Amino acid sequence: MSDGLHAEVASAFAEGGLLARGFPSFRSREGQTEMALAVADALSRREALVVEAGTGVGKTYAYLVPALMSGQRVLLSTATKTLQDQLHGRDLPRLLELLGLPLRTALLKGRASYLCLHRLEQARHGATSGHAATGAAAHALSRIEQWSKQTRTGDLAELPGLDERSSLIPLITSTRDNCLGQDCPRYRECHVNLARREALAADLLVVNHHLFFADLAVRESGMAELLPTVDAVIFDEAHQLNETGVQFLGRQLSSSQVLEFARDLLATGLQQARGLADWQQLAGGVERALQDLRLCAGRAPSGGLRLTWNETTPERLNPDAWSAALQGLQQACEDARAALAHVDELGPDFLRLADRARDLVAATAFFSVPASPEAVRWLEVAQQMRLVESPLDIADTVRARLIPPLSGEEEQGQDHESDASRRSARKAWIFTSATLGDDETLRWFTEPCGLQDARVLRVRSPFDYARQAALYVPATFPKPGETRHAEAVATLVARFAPVLGGRTLVLTTTLRALREIGDRLPELLADSAGVEELGNASVTGVSRLEVLCQGQRPKRELLDRLRRGAASPTQGCVLVASASFWEGVDIPGDALQLVVIDKLPFPPPGDPLVQARSRRLESAQRSAFNDYHLPEAAVALKQGAGRLIRSESDRGLLVICDPRLAQMGYGRRLLAGLPPMQRLSTEAEVLAWLSVLRAGAD
Repeated sequence: MSDGLHAEVASAFAEGGLLARGFPSFRSREGQTEMALAVADALSRREALVVEAGTGVGKTYAYLVPALMSGQRVLLSTATKTLQDQLHGRDLPRLLELLGLPLRTALLKGRASYLCLHRLEQARHGATSGHAATGAAAHALSRIEQWSKQTRTGDLAELPGLDERSSLIPLITSTRDNCLGQDCPRYRECHVNLARREALAADLLVVNHHLFFADLAVRESGMAELLPTVDAVIFDEAHQLNETGVQFLGRQLSSSQVLEFARDLLATGLQQARGLADWQQLAGGVERALQDLRLCAGRAPSGGLRLTWNETTPERLNPDAWSAALQGLQQACEDARAALAHVDELGPDFLRLADRARDLVAATAFFSVPASPEAVRWLEVAQQMRLVESPLDIADTVRARLIPPLSGEEEQGQDHESDASRRSARKAWIFTSATLGDDETLRWFTEPCGLQDARVLRVRSPFDYARQAALYVPATFPKPGETRHAEAVATLVARFAPVLGGRTLVLTTTLRALREIGDRLPELLADSAGVEELGNASVTGVSRLEVLCQGQRPKRELLDRLRRGAASPTQGCVLVASASFWEGVDIPGDALQLVVIDKLPFPPPGDPLVQARSRRLESAQRSAFNDYHLPEAAVALKQGAGRLIRSESDRGLLVICDPRLAQMGYGRRLLAGLPPMQRLSTEAEVLAWLSVLRAGAD
């Protein structure tokens, strides 16, 4: 089996092979073939494989082709729902047709992605919001109703024009808290259940990391039935795995969870049991208790904050006031639970509300006592408030529940017959991403994920970075933390972006920097003095450059606008973004030719999770900076830089506005982790490079 699959995959990726015959644009690449063969071997041997595949390797086909040809049942997990849709809607159908395989594929997302027919009906009658929808909301609800009669899947991604940030989505989807399960009057038609049934029958199922770990934590999505039946599990964009996992393997209590309970308590009580309890007083009591707890936390800065929580109270908060407010919330939820106990025979809505009340009482009790010594606890104060306790990483969970370590006999290859038997009971586990660490062992990824025993493979990008890209680190520049740093970044962008007519992405490490740079850029770009400074660059129309900032529009719209900017000299734009724009942004061609990073992306030192991980390393006589902070920065920097060159014909400039990269000893390690771009030393060289890029694009 091993040799057979290996040979078939080698043939498929060869010059003139199956892929070349099926896709005219395909050409055999050494790195892609190397990865595909490693995946084939891991599938055959039921082993764990970690692959860092640089941008342009073609890792999607490198794992899909051997997975499909293996005949095994496969679970494939991606980082986002967008990638799920791309895999299931585009890549898999193409390959299945080419390979001639009659395999069933399925797509499974979390509850929030599917229309809930019962809650849609409630929303139509105003039951979930306490009053009927009016105006634009009513019009949108009418559109959703019409679509609900036509859709088979109920996947909201199919509904055109529905903003992913729409306030209607929580009203027309279910959560684990409010789903009625088999007691729901629309259970037989439920889109979530249909998706799960198709998932259980599929040969290859596409999920996302959030769903995978949510099910691992609460066994709620149906994957608990599925996972034991698959032969192989593949994680794409695996660099997000650890951070996603710790979100779900701990315990949380959020203000939105409490507010949704209070809202549903009031709406359901007034609609179905008016007069049997004072629903307004009960719901109001829960909301007031939550407000008291929120007031204890104080006002958060615009970007939010996390407060370390070592004992019974988060840092900086009054212990007596916090304890009293938390007990007040527990009592308000207990009062609601007691009232619901008297009406739970009236229908499934009340039964589920009673369960939710019990869960809230248990959660408040959990956070009233000190945290587990093996975990870290914090209070997050932002638009909503979250009480969180989580493990420091997913290593123990992976070793205990997913990939048990090999026995001594298996590692040494002894007793071949029993060895083969044991391996047939194991799964193949494949983890891949473009960025998994800054050393040959990929320790940044394998250690927190408990994968030190896995085979590690690094496949370099096929791009000619020395020809296609340049790197500029200003020799003299304000240091991060100085008040004039953001102004200096904005000024630099205002000098460089007009040479290209826009085509610029500015990546910031904080929301504060995003706002400061985004606010200042329009003024600088419109300043006629800024045009004169460009000298020989011969730039006109600087004021026509549009400055867009993350949060102004949905992410997809912002990226579409950036792509359109290259179509005309009057449509150029600069996009200033943070957070999710550091990765998953794919803009090949001339639409993006300048990426500016404001500073080195070290993890925030005041973050409780960062502090706890640092303490653990130091207690083991290891360097928190060298073994954690620096690798984190290296991976994040490589992710951000990876936005620039997306195809073999792309050309561009990366600017990193942090003098530490050139001045500090650790800068060499960070630079070594970046693609081998040519280095520019002066602004004159930069302007000349940008002028060449502009001429080539035009």
